[in-house]
Amino acid sequence: MRGIIASAEEIASMKVAIIDDYQDAVRTLGCYARLYGHEVTAFNDPQSDPAVITARLAGFEAVLLTQQRTRFTRAMVEGLPALKLISQTGANTAHIDVAACTEHGVTVSAGGAGLPSATAELTWGLIIGALRHIPYEAAQLRAGHWQTSLGTGLHGKTLGIYAYGRIGSIVAAVGRAFGMNVVCLGRGASMERARAAGFVTAQSREAFFESADVVSLHLPLNAETRGIVTAADLARMKATALLVNTSRAPLIGATLLAEALKKGRPGFAAVDVFEEEPVLGANHPLLNMDNALCTPHLGYVARENYESYYGTAIDQIVAFAQGKPINVANPGALKK
Repeated sequence: MRGIIASAEEIASMKVAIIDDYQDAVRTLGCYARLYGHEVTAFNDPQSDPAVITARLAGFEAVLLTQQRTRFTRAMVEGLPALKLISQTGANTAHIDVAACTEHGVTVSAGGAGLPSATAELTWGLIIGALRHIPYEAAQLRAGHWQTSLGTGLHGKTLGIYAYGRIGSIVAAVGRAFGMNVVCLGRGASMERARAAGFVTAQSREAFFESADVVSLHLPLNAETRGIVTAADLARMKATALLVNTSRAPLIGATLLAEALKKGRPGFAAVDVFEEEPVLGANHPLLNMDNALCTPHLGYVARENYESYYGTAIDQIVAFAQGKPINVANPGALKK
């Protein structure tokens, strides 16, 4: 934990907690200066126990949440009588008990969006890293060995994009630049955008998974998409195919990807997301598999993206302190 104290000037001072700032990065951002006049404490250690989180947040009037790293439950809201504001990075509030916040007069401000390029860039880092065995070969070189594997090129291969949205469209464009055959799968509006951009849309779901050499998932997680990639989908993939997930782990049914990799279809996976995060102590089956390349949810973790996400969240705190709340997800809380 690192405490940072700012002196008050023109705005009403609030006691603000920033949680899950794993890299101690927020205070290094340009937007952090806008919190001048508030008493700010940043917590850097990963913590998932609601009781511990509630205890450390006692007395704070505002909490800044980093993405969906922490679930904010009814019990936590009820255990924090001083809390007035939850400022969320991004617009997703599915991890917050918004109804409980409204009942207890806690305003939830959630607005803005990150840069889709950040996740798209990591997606391509994973694709190339996995197909050219970059992490493995780098480790082998450090161990004194020279060229121990044979990589797979991209030109002429089929890239499956599921679905063609803000991030998927960037990944698709890069695939086209590499000379790949790009095929898209998704809903009607998404497919219309893909066709308008000159991309092929899959004739069927079965054909999409059967034909792709690389499948990259770019779906939001909601009730309709949870578990949308099934065991049957994975079984249809080639033994040489790569599945990439930089979206959300629950898009694939629990344990299904590890089981499919053991069976050899798909042959490889590259994932940046897990069912329960953070993953500590290497406690996840994919981390022990030679045909899986895993990273700790780095898709949006770029300085430029942090400036965008945290900039909005900080503006939400400042606006609330000035009596002019913005991006309010629960207007009913303001009437309490």
